[in-house]
Amino acid sequence: MWYPYIPFGKITVIQGDPGEGKTTLILNIAARLTQGILPQSQEKCEPMNVIYQTAEDGLSDTVKPRLLSAGADCSRIIVINESERNVTMSDKRLEAAIAHTHAKLVILDPLQAYIGSEVDMHRANEIRPVMSHLASIAEKYGCSVVLIGHMNKAMGMKSTYRGLGSIDITAAARSVLIVARDKENPNFRVVAHTKSSLAPEGKTVAFELDPDSGFHFKGEYDCNIDEILLGVGSMSKGRQAMELLQEELKDGEVSQKVISAKAKYSRISSRTLNEAKKILGVKSVKRNGQWFWALPKNENE
Repeated sequence: MWYPYIPFGKITVIQGDPGEGKTTLILNIAARLTQGILPQSQEKCEPMNVIYQTAEDGLSDTVKPRLLSAGADCSRIIVINESERNVTMSDKRLEAAIAHTHAKLVILDPLQAYIGSEVDMHRANEIRPVMSHLASIAEKYGCSVVLIGHMNKAMGMKSTYRGLGSIDITAAARSVLIVARDKENPNFRVVAHTKSSLAPEGKTVAFELDPDSGFHFKGEYDCNIDEILLGVGSMSKGRQAMELLQEELKDGEVSQKVISAKAKYSRISSRTLNEAKKILGVKSVKRNGQWFWALPKNENE
C-alpha cells in the first residue's frame, strides 16, 4: 500500500510518544487512499475504503474535521458502532466489516484499546493468539491492518524495545514504524522504519505539520531515530560532520577514503557528509587516481 512501509495483507505497527503525529500521519494516508492517491506520491490507484476505529478522539468533532481537511472522501471511511459494545481485535464484527466493505486499510487507534479487556498485553501467551488471529484476517482479505501504539517511558532504550506491551506485538507485525518530532525543527516529524520483514527497510522520511498550510510529506530525512527519541535533533549529525571535516582538514588535504571511513565510524551518512562538504566549501582534487579533500585556502591560513 505504501512501499515498503505498509504492506497489504499484513500488520503494521506505528509507534511514537503521545502528540508526535502518529494519528495525523495515518489519517492523511487514509484520506489520500479514499481519493485514489498513494501515500507520499501523486501516483493514482483505485479509491479504497478504510475502517477507522479510535478510542481517543471524538469522531464528529475531531476525526471527521481532520479527514475533511485532508481531502478525504468520507463516504469511504467506515466506523463500526461501539455505542453498546467495544470492538476488539478478536471481535467477529471486525472481520465482518472488512468482508462487507472490502476495506483495504484497517486502523485501530490506539492498539491498547482494542486488544480486549480480558487480555493482558504484557503476557506473551495471551497476546500471541490475538495477534495471530488479526494477522490471519489481514492475509485472508488482503488488507493492511495498522495498529497505532504509544511508547513506554524507558528512555535510553533502543526504539525497538520502547513499544508498550509484549514484544510479541511487534513480532507479529511485518512492518514497524516510529514517528517522532525533530526537537530542533518542531514542525517536522520523522518516520523511521525499524522493522521490515517483506522488503528492505525504507529510508527515514519526514512530514511537516505547518500551522498555516497543514500536512506535507518532505521526502527522505537524514537522522538517527534513537537520537531523535532521546531529544537529540537531526541537525546534530550535520554539525558533527562539519566538525569532523574541520578537524581532519585543518592541517591540509586528506584522502576522501580516510574521511569517509571516519564518518562511517561516527555513523555520519554519506549524504550528510556531502552536505557538510558543500557548506564548508571543501575542495576535491584528484591525484594519482585518488580523490583528496581540502578546506578553502582562507580556512587554512
